[in-house]
Amino acid sequence: MCKQIIFLSVFIFLSIQLIAQGEKQFLPAKESEPSNFGWMKGFPPPADKTLEAGDGSFFNFPAIRWSVVHMRQMLPTVNVSRGLKSPQSLKYKLDKNIDAITFVPWDGKKSMTWEESLWKNYTDGIIILHKGKVIYERYFSELTEDDVHAVMSLTKSLNGILASILVSEGTIDENKLVPFYVPELKNSAYADATVRQVMDMTTALKYSEDYADPKADIWDFSAAGNPLPKPKDYKGPIGYYEYLKTVTKQGNHGEVFGYKTVNADALGWIIARASGKSVNELLSERIWSKIGMEQDGYYQVDGKGIAFTGGGFNAGLRDLARFGELVRNKGKWNGKQLFPSQAVVDIEKGGDKQAFQRSGHPELKGWSYRNMWWITENKDGAYAARGVHGQTIYIDPIAEMVVVRLASHPIAGNSANDATSLPAYQAVADYLIKRK
Repeated sequence: MCKQIIFLSVFIFLSIQLIAQGEKQFLPAKESEPSNFGWMKGFPPPADKTLEAGDGSFFNFPAIRWSVVHMRQMLPTVNVSRGLKSPQSLKYKLDKNIDAITFVPWDGKKSMTWEESLWKNYTDGIIILHKGKVIYERYFSELTEDDVHAVMSLTKSLNGILASILVSEGTIDENKLVPFYVPELKNSAYADATVRQVMDMTTALKYSEDYADPKADIWDFSAAGNPLPKPKDYKGPIGYYEYLKTVTKQGNHGEVFGYKTVNADALGWIIARASGKSVNELLSERIWSKIGMEQDGYYQVDGKGIAFTGGGFNAGLRDLARFGELVRNKGKWNGKQLFPSQAVVDIEKGGDKQAFQRSGHPELKGWSYRNMWWITENKDGAYAARGVHGQTIYIDPIAEMVVVRLASHPIAGNSANDATSLPAYQAVADYLIKRK
């Protein structure tokens, strides 16, 4: 078991370690900030202040609070270029009232302020756009405006928007079976799955992401994708794509929503084949180089240099806000339509609520999932890109609001912070609607 842990893909390693620690008491946000520990300072750093990727030490809490803004320092990556044009400045109209907005957490009876929720949820950075203007922006912990931050499974929603664009343009037929685009998957569980089922994660896979189970399939997927050297006795697949060929079917496609990271990497493969470009190239070409980003983004890669599109993206806070605003405006930026509005309309219409209800997310009652975006189905039609440890792009069309939060919560599952973050977003949305 120890040997297996050492060679896990580091992103999954993080989730496994910290979900397993879910019942432990953790240092509060202010006490766990990296500046209190002196990690990785010096040339070289002292042995007791050194964090390493090979042994997973840089993903143990509280070291995760340092590592989320230093992934490229530790692991191989591939760039998502912002292009050579000058960045486009965001417009600011800061609202000093945001911090004092109150709400009642789902799991409590006592009101909490917006500012209190940021500390509660180990926020590293947060920005709010209203009608395209920045009304709130703060940085905490290791993150500054110059840094990029790991966004974990929020990465999946980048895949989702790219796939939705290609579907709306006719490059991908969502009703085709997966092997039409990726013949290598003809003998896998994806053989009779449609692209739409992959996009909505309603594939029926014999694949477990139960991090507490040492025999769960996630261990094998992680070992395959790990870019670090494999153990001498390793005989499994090399890279994410090779692993996807081994996934087998269990049940009927299209009946139940099952949040499985392998679907995102399968979709990344479909996107690459259909477009003729790698996901990182396509993201740069269609979005990252088009809307005045300040910084390049980057993906972590497997041992074969393939982007980990299930959870390996890293980007700056303001740039993620730009991306969120582009989506809120259905592909329009500075009066120019960069991709068909239908790509976002298809997300906003939501997914199969019954399939979602069968998935076991009781805390997200009434939600759905469409094109790798989480659909709240609330009164404002809000939807979100979400990643473990608190990563979020939350878009509220009625409030004309985009919230981006980057975080390093010690517990991976978003159920650990949803009770205080989701009602906080709604409280700000309600405030902005009334303010209009």
